[in-house]
Amino acid sequence: MIKVKTFTNELKIFQTHKELISLDQQVNGFIKENAIKKVFSVSDCATTDDTGATIGIIRALTYEEPTRGRNK
Repeated sequence: MIKVKTFTNELKIFQTHKELISLDQQVNGFIKENAIKKVFSVSDCATTDDTGATIGIIRALTYEEPTRGRNK
């Protein structure tokens, strides 16, 4: 079954690089913990405030859910 999992992170000025690394670690940890073998896409979308300033990021991971209890 194909599934989508989203991850979010707030972006703060002068801390973006660290926050993106943290987001990468969250996604990679999810893939490892759930034994995901097939990833179809990973995409990012910025969130903004009412002035148009980027304040956050949403990362969507589309993957195939591993079958439990059966070897393929």
